[in-house]
Amino acid sequence: MKKLVSLTAGLFLLATAAAHANDGIYLGSSLSAYFKDSERFEKNSNDSLVGGINLGYNFENDWSLEANVGTDLYGHGTDQVQFNFYYMFGNDDGSWRPYVLAGVSYINQRENNLAELREDEEETHQAQVGVGLSNMITDHWEIRGDVRLYHKIREGENGTDDGAVSLALNYFFNPPQSEAAPVPQEAPQPQPLPTPEPEPEMRVITIRLNVEFEFDKAVVRAIYGNELNAVANAMRVHGDILLVLEGHADSRGDDDYNLSLSERRAEAVKVKLVEDYGIPTERISTVGYGESRPIDTNETDEGRARNRRVVGELSFTEVEPE
Repeated sequence: MKKLVSLTAGLFLLATAAAHANDGIYLGSSLSAYFKDSERFEKNSNDSLVGGINLGYNFENDWSLEANVGTDLYGHGTDQVQFNFYYMFGNDDGSWRPYVLAGVSYINQRENNLAELREDEEETHQAQVGVGLSNMITDHWEIRGDVRLYHKIREGENGTDDGAVSLALNYFFNPPQSEAAPVPQEAPQPQPLPTPEPEPEMRVITIRLNVEFEFDKAVVRAIYGNELNAVANAMRVHGDILLVLEGHADSRGDDDYNLSLSERRAEAVKVKLVEDYGIPTERISTVGYGESRPIDTNETDEGRARNRRVVGELSFTEVEPE
């Protein structure tokens, strides 16, 4: 009997420690009908109805460790302490789940007016296995039933076996999560679209170059320095701009000479931009049209002066200043 008291005390100390360590604890009651092997007794038998208290720890949805302390409800002299592992099959979706159990137990028996114990049968140690069904009838309450086979491993007659039918009702303080019903997660909230940056205001800038020449000459006069400087600055800032220079002549002289003269005039402007303003030569091309493209009459001095020219044009886009 002292051993039974010690085991019971150890059980509740274990329960206290586990309750502080984690909240996977459950507590319940059980009712077990024992059918004892006749080899235990000198005469008659001593079947028992044992009421007990269950204290268990649920490791996961499938595994549990449980301790039980029980005593005979009809005073037939049976007290017990047992420890069992349970393994549940299937998913906890509200239906019955089969399980298996295995463990060890200590049983203390006393003689009574119904049966006489054999020698060394008062205190025995047994190993047990069992199968059963379990159902979580609510989020916290479990009902469970099983059949068990007990085999004596110490004391008394060798090879004696007991059977039992057990019912239990357990309360889970922190119920196991169902695998079939995962916790719903909030749908992601739509994120506002980023406000697009306003498109910068753009403008197209055109720079026109018009250099006029004296009669029968291909010399660039100094008065065109500002126009050449404007073209050169634009080409420095916009490195992708290419410049085409077109040379022209008035109608005096023969056609071949005027064509050659117009080409030399266009080349003279190119040399000026390259040598005086540092523009790469490969960015400038020249072409001569002779007297074929007049912009004024060749019958007057003023008209002929306008026709002796080199023209070029640059266009580029830039951000409009605010």
